[in-house]
Amino acid sequence: MLSSARWLVQINLRGHFHTRQPATFRSCSTQTLPHPHQQPSKTRMGKNKKSSVPGEQHLHLQPLSSLSEKATAPIVDTHTHLHSTFSTYRSKYPAGRYETVFDFVRGMYEGRGVEAIVDVWCEAPVLKQAWRELADSALTEEERRSKWAGLEYWFVMGVHPHEANSYSDEVEADILDAMVHPRCVGWGEIGLDYHYDNSPRELQQQVFVRQLQHAVRLGKPLTIHTREAEEDTERILKEEVPKDHKIHIHCYTDSPEWTARMLDHFPNLYIGITGVITYSSNLNTANVIRHLAASSSSRLRILLETDAPFMVPSNLYDTALKGVKGRLPLSHSAMIPWTAEFVAGVANEMMAEVVEGRPSWDVERVMQVARENARNMYGV
Repeated sequence: MLSSARWLVQINLRGHFHTRQPATFRSCSTQTLPHPHQQPSKTRMGKNKKSSVPGEQHLHLQPLSSLSEKATAPIVDTHTHLHSTFSTYRSKYPAGRYETVFDFVRGMYEGRGVEAIVDVWCEAPVLKQAWRELADSALTEEERRSKWAGLEYWFVMGVHPHEANSYSDEVEADILDAMVHPRCVGWGEIGLDYHYDNSPRELQQQVFVRQLQHAVRLGKPLTIHTREAEEDTERILKEEVPKDHKIHIHCYTDSPEWTARMLDHFPNLYIGITGVITYSSNLNTANVIRHLAASSSSRLRILLETDAPFMVPSNLYDTALKGVKGRLPLSHSAMIPWTAEFVAGVANEMMAEVVEGRPSWDVERVMQVARENARNMYGV
């Protein structure tokens, strides 16, 4: 349990830390604020009614109909918050069949093509007991078979910009300790968030720079969170990160023009695509795919991810959940094919405008490209 007297820190211009007044801890992945990319739930004005939550059985999705039975491309979820996803599951389905996170993974993912996940820990202070329990349980092939049903568990760690107020020497030491774990494949998610401004912008930038410097020194791939902060994110990355460093811009929703500049400057940079691409309220992400499809004949520099428990792909409700009342309270890694299906549809919109003879995009091809990109990005 966290002490209410935990002291927070402020980075001064010389990069050292000093204490300031205590504050209440707020986890980046279990925050009660609505996720800014999540579609708002439909509620009736003037009615004090709870929204309908579909039964637990609807989390168990049948294979995507447009994915061939002979399809071989596995699912690699390059950004998920497994601890928060399981916590959300238990809160929404208190009588649910899965009592442990391992039960949940085996029940939800076994037989559904999920080959690997990259779990994201971005809280401050670091959840030391929780992350180590999961990471240590994936050290041997025998344990991965028995506890994870063969799924490859990997993780990244950093401090989310929402938590910049809570960055400290102690937090940093805990992250550095995690970096040497055999299942750690990157530093993140870190960056800037000017949508909520949960931490002062100057402080966000200072914490961002400090983490980037450590990651670059260690040669760790970067998982970047940027929201409504294009100019500062671009400036800091170009100042602090070598051009050939591996970078994952997570859950992309910013402009296609920014994407083009970043992809041009960083040859090992990839754009993370979540279920947010399926939302009618978001046009930028689909436009990024259109731009990439028109300019690339062989591959899209994208990674498929869920950001679970957030952002259930909306096209699920037109197919797998057609006729089901209410909205699912969480996403999970087995939903990625629906995101891939939407990506394929958007990419194919450009086919008439590019050189004839290029193969059209389908779910299998999108997932194959994304799987290879995950290997290049994280080595998973």
